Amino acid sequence: MSDVLPTPITSSDTLRSDRLPPHQVLTRKWPVLHEGAPPRFDPATWEFRVDGLVDEPWQATWEQFRALPTVHVKADMHCVTRWSRLDMVWQGVATREVIQHVRVRPEAAAVMVHCDGGYTTNLPLEAFLDEDCLFAWGADGEPLSADHGGPLRLVIPKLYAWKSAKWVRRIELRQHDAPGFWERGGYHMLGDPWREQRYG
Repeated sequence: MSDVLPTPITSSDTLRSDRLPPHQVLTRKWPVLHEGAPPRFDPATWEFRVDGLVDEPWQATWEQFRALPTVHVKADMHCVTRWSRLDMVWQGVATREVIQHVRVRPEAAAVMVHCDGGYTTNLPLEAFLDEDCLFAWGADGEPLSADHGGPLRLVIPKLYAWKSAKWVRRIELRQHDAPGFWERGGYHMLGDPWREQRYG
């Protein structure tokens, strides 16, 4: 088997002439920030689910999820706390691949992301299905540690990193957008770093 990685999908934000959004600071480190403690991961009992406004819910074990087609995505990461880390390469399953396993109802326009520990965050369905979005189990050639969202983290490169939810377990399709954990606390409903949508 070849050790050469396939050509990654490249997030369009990495092609900007100015890579840093307003008032961000470049870092080579990867700060650890999250609400609550990392969950204990048991691959024998772990389960992922897509439900809500779909004709039939879909679920997968860890083994089944890891058997889905793998992608690599080159993208920058921007945290609302003002650090940015450039040229990360994520490994996992495209959100577009996962959504193909359900029949989404026409009225679905938003996603609520549910994670271990009760964390939630919301997204427009269009943003969730962007070509550079994925469910990642690896970054920069290494498995994701629990502190960085392992075993599975949603990655939405064009939005602030709180939308890239850690320890994700369920995707709920909804008709209307609704605030998640940090959004209920005053964070912006979308979180575009280029428009500095930090707070609502």
